[in-house]
Amino acid sequence: MSNQSVPPHTPAPETTADLVLLHGWGMNSAIWNGVPEPTWNGLTQHRIDLPGHGDSPFPTGRDYLWGWAEACLDAAPERAVWVGWSLGGLIALAAALHAPKRVAGLVLLTATPRFTQATDWTPAMPEATLAQFHDGLLADPSGTLNRFLALQTRGSDTARETLRTLKQELAARPEPKPAALALGLDLLREEDLRPQLPDIRCPTLWLFGQHDTLVPARVAERIELLMPEAQVETIAGAAHAPHISHPHETGRAIRTFLDAL
Repeated sequence: MSNQSVPPHTPAPETTADLVLLHGWGMNSAIWNGVPEPTWNGLTQHRIDLPGHGDSPFPTGRDYLWGWAEACLDAAPERAVWVGWSLGGLIALAAALHAPKRVAGLVLLTATPRFTQATDWTPAMPEATLAQFHDGLLADPSGTLNRFLALQTRGSDTARETLRTLKQELAARPEPKPAALALGLDLLREEDLRPQLPDIRCPTLWLFGQHDTLVPARVAERIELLMPEAQVETIAGAAHAPHISHPHETGRAIRTFLDAL
């Protein structure tokens, strides 16, 4: 009889066939319509509208980041890869921190753990910019939203076409509730998840746009320091909506990441 020891059984990593998709501020889940289907690698899509956006209600008592994450978790499958664009990326990060066993992986599309500038975080929006949008919501909600859409596409190789697509997809669902828009701007202005990024253990892909004016591509350098195990890529020629302006390049990066999972 051999004395060779039998190696202990190593359980196979948990897999999932589900994918959660979260849109950005002021938008709705229709923004995923133009993404080439092969991007999602055959996974079952769960397109969730953020609270007060599209078809989602605006629940009372959840007027904070973790409350929005819980609302999305309530609508999500038990375990999934989460894809979050912009504000949706911040919510996806919060979900991964709040319920790590339910998030099998993260794709963070032009997202950032902190959207506004600080002395130790210069590649970001000035806080005054978000304050202007917040003030504009009171006087002209639709005009403010249109200005924000224009800012998202500025610098893109296909800015005009991308802006047209964003407006078409925004019109495909009910308008976001003004209170949800105001709270969303508060989250963008106030939240800072940088200290908690090292606590995220699931595979993570960060995608940035080369010409993004809302989340500058230089954030990539900071993410590589905060999450050295994460994958970080920049889409050449893109601004804040690379999945719309550069769907094939963005799709290829996401599909490669999902293949590895």
